[in-house]
Amino acid sequence: MFTRRLPIALGVVMFVLLVALIVGWVLLAVLASDDAPTVSWTVLSIGTVFYVLLLVGVSLYLSLSIKAVNLNRRQSNFIDSVTHELKSPIASMKLYLQTLNRHQVGPEQQADFHRAMLEDIERLDQLTDQMLDAGRLETNVKPDDLEKVSLGPVLGECAETARLRYHAAADTITLDLQPCALWARRVDMEVIFRNLLDNAVKYAGEPPRVNVTLRSDGNGRAVVRVCDNGRGVPYKMRRKIFGRFVRLGSELERDRPGTGLGLYIVQTLVRRLRGRVDVHDPPAGSGAVFRVELPGSVSDDVSEEAAPP
Repeated sequence: MFTRRLPIALGVVMFVLLVALIVGWVLLAVLASDDAPTVSWTVLSIGTVFYVLLLVGVSLYLSLSIKAVNLNRRQSNFIDSVTHELKSPIASMKLYLQTLNRHQVGPEQQADFHRAMLEDIERLDQLTDQMLDAGRLETNVKPDDLEKVSLGPVLGECAETARLRYHAAADTITLDLQPCALWARRVDMEVIFRNLLDNAVKYAGEPPRVNVTLRSDGNGRAVVRVCDNGRGVPYKMRRKIFGRFVRLGSELERDRPGTGLGLYIVQTLVRRLRGRVDVHDPPAGSGAVFRVELPGSVSDDVSEEAAPP
């Protein structure tokens, strides 16, 4: 709401400054004709300050306008991608059901149809989950909601979910996990790493290879690295990709499904935990490394009754 009101308030302030500037110049002209140099210089100084403020206001207004245009463009891309994500599985299931209703098909083909429809339903389910995750970001987290979460099992479950979704081989995702836990909501941890691992497998190369490491840095921080062998992220986009509705490339040319909300959700949840997430190149080869650093790390053998720090 504040962001929406800011351009309006800025426009009103600039209008007032402009009126004051015009009045000041008129007053200056009158005083100059009366031969009052001291007052004239005072009015001139005030008018100069108003003029500078007006220029600053115009610059800020232009910046906000550009951001609004970019946001509208990203929202348009988001609507296009969500529409595609909704229509594709629905059209696919409709075709399968019409075929089953109008034609006699063998048991094997029926099984193929059922498997394809189940995949379409899972695709719709994931889209719904992502939209719900984005909607829950504004929910305040209470201290009573926190629990001791072992990151190893969470990463293992998220890795298996991503592997099954893309029908990847068992060795697609390798895990190198040090026992580590932290105080957080388990659902937040699942959302963060489910999105990161889903992206890693989705955008990995051929054959896909994803490596996940978990370490405790000894200073009360857990560090998770998710590395893939895909095309990587251009340097100039490494901060922008965490914005809302941001996706690489043109919406009509993409060969991967998505809404542009996954990394935005990841960054929002990580920041809520007072952590940080960034992306950089791997030490060797192609791909991208997403590094998540979360504070509040504790030993994995701490009792469940222990209070969070």
